[in-house]
Amino acid sequence: MPGLPVYNHPPLAGWMLLGMDELTELGIPFGTLIRSPASIADFFCALLVFEIVRRRGSLGTAAACGAGVALSPVLIATSGYHGNTDAAAITFALAAAHLLVDRKSPLAAGICAALSISIKFIPVVVIPALFLVALRSGRPALIRFTAGFTALAALLWVPVLVTVPQHLRENVLEYAGGGYRLWGLVRFADVLGLPQSSITFIQGDGHFLFVLACVAAGVWLARLRPGQLPGVVAVTMCLLLLLSTASALQYLTWAAAGLFVIGFWEGAAYSCLLGLTAVLGYQGRSAVHWSDTVLHFGEAGWFVLAAALVSAIRKILAAPPAVPPQPSAERSPAPAPCASQSTGSAVN
Repeated sequence: MPGLPVYNHPPLAGWMLLGMDELTELGIPFGTLIRSPASIADFFCALLVFEIVRRRGSLGTAAACGAGVALSPVLIATSGYHGNTDAAAITFALAAAHLLVDRKSPLAAGICAALSISIKFIPVVVIPALFLVALRSGRPALIRFTAGFTALAALLWVPVLVTVPQHLRENVLEYAGGGYRLWGLVRFADVLGLPQSSITFIQGDGHFLFVLACVAAGVWLARLRPGQLPGVVAVTMCLLLLLSTASALQYLTWAAAGLFVIGFWEGAAYSCLLGLTAVLGYQGRSAVHWSDTVLHFGEAGWFVLAAALVSAIRKILAAPPAVPPQPSAERSPAPAPCASQSTGSAVN
């Protein structure tokens, strides 16, 4: 691509592109193929969010949240139009959390965790929280989770580490995003007229500090409320977007589905405002050159995301610190105090 001569995706994305190249020989348009993985991931993510919320709230809330994911303008724009792989990576990260704490399937959870960072590296910020919860689930769970994660990660990453280690480190592991000043901290620093040296630091080596802050927040929440791990994953990815020092419309995907895990209104507010930002941004002359209107929508959306994050953290901390809640169908109808207390304040 002009202006982006570097391939900066993890190994599995490369295998996906090679497979698509073969499918084009069958007459399937590449434009359709490149949009399919993210769009399919959004479909399954809607079902996944429904199941996660159903286990922690009412059936009606779960249906509304699942529908919110399916109809999210952010996901429609970034998956159905742009076709980047962010949505697929987020789906696998949420699936790993769901499988680990709700389904008690640590091996499958480890595989999903490895898939998420092998499609796009951004979910790496949730991996420590996943390992922490696996550790707290007992030695057998930790062993199975680690086995699934390590086996698949080795299969996908070792060949690249052996053949092109420098390019992998520079273009993927150390990739700091584009230098555009369109979103978040860098955007506000530019508006406030901060020195260029400060902006350069934020977009350069300084962005690792924000990444570490996201990892620390995820680990802290996972330690306090391991049963709310899907919500913890959602919060960690939302915080990564809030503190992101890079700008791109597809990055808005990071919070779109996750906020519906937290609650319907948080997800709907974000999806509507940032969905408008994405649609108008893609309609402009370039997806990396936003008009003043789009920039202002993005600024307002940043504050909506910040408010949603505060609500999300409060809901997670208000949930019982004990074991993960049981599915709605398995809740006992008996009015025993322990039954009501174990599910009454779970994140919805």
